[in-house]
Amino acid sequence: MDKEGSPQSVGIIYSEVKREYFPTETQYLTEKDAEHDAKIIGGYLERMGIKVFYYPGTPTLVVDLLRDRPEMVFNLVGSINGQEYLASTIPGILESLDIPYTGAGILGETLAYNKFLVKDLLQSHGIPVPRSQLFSSPNFLLDMKMRFPLITKLNEIHGAVEITKDAVSDNEKHLRERLKFLINTYKQPALAEEFIAGREITAILLEGLNRKVYLAEKIFKEENNPNQFASFEYQWTEEAHYKKFEDPYLADLVKRAFDVLRMSDYGKFDIRMDQSNRYYFIDSNSNPAFGPKELDCAIANILGLYGIDFTEILKRLLLNTMRDAQGKERLPFTSSEGGSNNESVVNEYAVE
Repeated sequence: MDKEGSPQSVGIIYSEVKREYFPTETQYLTEKDAEHDAKIIGGYLERMGIKVFYYPGTPTLVVDLLRDRPEMVFNLVGSINGQEYLASTIPGILESLDIPYTGAGILGETLAYNKFLVKDLLQSHGIPVPRSQLFSSPNFLLDMKMRFPLITKLNEIHGAVEITKDAVSDNEKHLRERLKFLINTYKQPALAEEFIAGREITAILLEGLNRKVYLAEKIFKEENNPNQFASFEYQWTEEAHYKKFEDPYLADLVKRAFDVLRMSDYGKFDIRMDQSNRYYFIDSNSNPAFGPKELDCAIANILGLYGIDFTEILKRLLLNTMRDAQGKERLPFTSSEGGSNNESVVNEYAVE
């Protein structure tokens, strides 16, 4: 580590991706470029004078880390053997080896792969979410409180997998067909939630010397169509477009959600704002797609609106991770009862 606290060697752990690991081509597409993307990120670190080691998330990981002993690690693993929930084992390995790393710990990563539990936790802490129901069988009785249209999602998989136009059901017959397809294909429960017509906002929280929330509204082809949403095609086959969105109240909700879900360093939230300007948190990700603008990652695209380039993002994460490793105090937890007052929220939300 140099005198400024930056590491001289860094590891990047990424998903080992093989087509046979994934039940569908759709899910495979979300991770197929994992090694390529890791090397793009590594190139930025190398240009900062840092030695970079690359590690696929395979059983040899422990041996490789013990051999190279990087000062810290960027954890970019989204799945192991095609199973996203197994990604939560990576922080456990790094903890046992006493190697500092970016992103959430074991608990935060584990929570991320149960969307129903996440919504329950958020709601219990006063953070608004749509009414939802978890189905482990397509034949479960539908909660009479649920109101159509409903949108169905895989409970344990991120990356907008199977979030298509066909994901929205206007009647129970279509909903049952959709649930049957998701549960049988992916061998996991599916989540049905009330579809919120309106605008869609993405929030990125990035820690560094200060904690900052960056908000941006997604721009769709039909800007005035409240039924548009960030589908799989939007996220993976089209270039995403954003514009700045500012609301200190929403920024405060994002900070509370970040703490409730035990995230660290950075996190991403998707939020719908209905036609009465009410917010609903529809998704959260403790380990979202990470990379510079050329990889079309939300974190770089959105922070770029605020004049922050990818090198600056990397510097903040390097310093934050190494600071924590030296035993310095993390930013304080914000409870649902407390929270920051409006003045402090505005100050923390201000663009640097």
